[in-house]
Amino acid sequence: MRISYNWLKQFIKIDWKSEETAALLTDLGLEVEGVDKFESLKGGLEGIVVGHVLTCEKHPDADKLKITTVDLGDGNAPVQIVCGAPNVAAGQKVPVATIGTKLYDKEGNSFEIKKGKIRGQESHGMICAEDELGLGESHDGILILNEDLKPGTLGKDVFNIETDEVFEIGLTPNRADAMSHWGVARDLKAGLIQSNVTSELMTPSVSSFRIDKRTLKIDIEVENKELVPRYCGVTISGVSVKTSPTWLQNRLKSIGLTPKNNIVDVTNYVMHELGQPTHAFDANKIKGNKVIVKTVKAGTKFTTLDGVERTLDKEDVMICNAESPMCIAGVFGGIESGVTENTQNIFLESAYFNPVSVRKTAKRHGLNTDASFRFERGIDPTITEYALKRAALLIQEVAGGEITSDITDVYPKKIEDFSVFVTFDRINKVIGEELKKETIKTILTSLEIKINSITESGLGLTIPSYRVDVQREIDVIEEILRVYGYNSIGFNAKVSATIANSPRTEEYKVQNIISNQLCSQGFNEMMANSLTSPEYIKLSEQLTENETVHIINPLSTELSAMRQSLLFSGLEAILFNINRRKSNLRLFEFGKTYHKVENGYDERKHLCLYLTGNKAAENWNAPATKSDFFLMKGYVMAMLMRMGLDQKVSSLPIENDVFSEGLALAIGRETIAEFGIVKKSILKAFDIKQEVVYADLNWAAIQKYVSNKLKLTEISKFPEVRRDLALLVNKDVTFETIYKIAKQTDKTLIKEISLFDVYEGKNLPENKKSYAVSFIMNDEKKTLEEKQIEKVMQKLQANFEKEVGATLR
Repeated sequence: MRISYNWLKQFIKIDWKSEETAALLTDLGLEVEGVDKFESLKGGLEGIVVGHVLTCEKHPDADKLKITTVDLGDGNAPVQIVCGAPNVAAGQKVPVATIGTKLYDKEGNSFEIKKGKIRGQESHGMICAEDELGLGESHDGILILNEDLKPGTLGKDVFNIETDEVFEIGLTPNRADAMSHWGVARDLKAGLIQSNVTSELMTPSVSSFRIDKRTLKIDIEVENKELVPRYCGVTISGVSVKTSPTWLQNRLKSIGLTPKNNIVDVTNYVMHELGQPTHAFDANKIKGNKVIVKTVKAGTKFTTLDGVERTLDKEDVMICNAESPMCIAGVFGGIESGVTENTQNIFLESAYFNPVSVRKTAKRHGLNTDASFRFERGIDPTITEYALKRAALLIQEVAGGEITSDITDVYPKKIEDFSVFVTFDRINKVIGEELKKETIKTILTSLEIKINSITESGLGLTIPSYRVDVQREIDVIEEILRVYGYNSIGFNAKVSATIANSPRTEEYKVQNIISNQLCSQGFNEMMANSLTSPEYIKLSEQLTENETVHIINPLSTELSAMRQSLLFSGLEAILFNINRRKSNLRLFEFGKTYHKVENGYDERKHLCLYLTGNKAAENWNAPATKSDFFLMKGYVMAMLMRMGLDQKVSSLPIENDVFSEGLALAIGRETIAEFGIVKKSILKAFDIKQEVVYADLNWAAIQKYVSNKLKLTEISKFPEVRRDLALLVNKDVTFETIYKIAKQTDKTLIKEISLFDVYEGKNLPENKKSYAVSFIMNDEKKTLEEKQIEKVMQKLQANFEKEVGATLR
């Protein structure tokens, strides 16, 4: 937001340098990001002086050039200037660009006036035409000045060039009250009082507003009072639409606005002056002499001022005449009802629209105007009529005309101010310093917060309605603190610190441990947007529309729902990398999914891993191998082992339909992880042509089972013994079944069980396969004897035969 210093000084008398004022505004929470210099004419006519043409003679070597001698009023001898203008003559007072002066062309490019020779004659400057100075478009001849001017008078003094300094303020969304020069001046006044500088806040007077005649009445009807709590209008007849006066153009140019015509410029001026948008309609185009504020049928076509035809929604509030819409309320005007150079009578509107309604409409149509910017955040409903009068008087000043109707003010239910009680103890506790009660009251009064009651414990306050962000006690304390000054709060030289006893299994600690482990294994952490496309739920039958959390004001269709699965945002990242020739990927993400449930909403935290492409980069001495299911299983089990959960989990058939094949891991009856190969149909939807292995860990569930208890096992001093069995089993027998039977057979001596070969093929009975299983045995107290080993092996063989019908090969 741009704030003109000259404009600001119309509201508050201040002679501070711009740097000092910028520092105070920043301390008050209106952060000044920069201060720009503004000149109503680029270059400010620096180096342009009034010259007196003493002589003018024809150039000896050029028919259209003349040699002049010009007195520049600097006490030196007159200078010779070669000029090609047909109207140059002796005795004239003319603008002269002296040596070293920079002039600017229409595109803003500069060129410097230098001493030179023209057809053999020296020239020490340039006598300027109107367009060469940027004062107009004429280039028919030089600009002839008033003969009473003294030679040497500076050009910027002759043409009243205005210079200004403009603050670029990074306005936070909550500070709707500061979206104008008046609002900034209010804050500045409070800051000055705290700095012991007394300055009165001056507001434009509207006491001269009067009704000249009642010859053009426009009736107003508001159908939905909740969407339009207040609406004012008045007519002005006999206006002359033309270019705005210089002062008005300079004000708008200084804050980056391009002047249009005097009527439109006044509405923009009042909006940036007071923060209240107003809009002018051509009254002769209002059919039926009636303005109806209402919503229209969905699908209605409407062409806005930018010439774009838009399709209206049933929730869009429209300003209509008796037959058709004229304006999108609070957002953008229509092309059919706008002011043109032929307009003679206008209907001037000033209103307070529901902020949520305006925000939805602006987002829906992709419009972001100065008016919608203010209405969306909430303007001051108490100045609607005042701003209307201010705009009407300015229009009369710059465009003539007469006020030809009473002001119609539809305001059925007054918007009340807020009431808050704030205690002195809470103020001092939050600020960390005991402020004097008088200081607190002075600050609140300077902010126009009314003190209704004073007790020993606190203050009963009334907050003005334009401070939509101050509704709680803590908000009032923040206001006191920002005016008192964060830098004014003292602090002790002594630093006190406490050490809290926190468990080793705090979530962020476990998350950091696992993140470091994955990074050391070649993974990269990713962070995806929680907003996603609602269309993704169609890729899985287990994701339902009933659980989708939709955004009320989405930025786009692609970002209009909260994600129910991390898979799809991960696939988006994979596609993004593949399209940039990064096809070997290992990614992980800690993130949440969002679900609408019966009693409200539910957020679930997950850890997701993605593998695609080759395990390692191509190398001359090793073949390229693809990342596969077993690689992912290794990473998942390594994480569970790091958290001490690997011995607690059991395998289950996977039920998630995003996998073509996979595995689920559970602790008890709770599934903690699912991993496998993503279905080709899902990959096709993302145009991914290579296999993707995906793991989804229920982080919230895992966190419950992580323990901070450490179990230490002494390393055995006695040797280990290995024995192998080649078991012939049915094809439906899994290694996990063999593993469980072996663990139950002997829990003391058998330390490790591993499958080192699987054979299916020739010389085996039908529907059979061969498992080669190794068993590592160890006794921590003594060396194992052959009798012990043989006894365990016989017992294993018997149990395998009994449980799964296994025989030795």
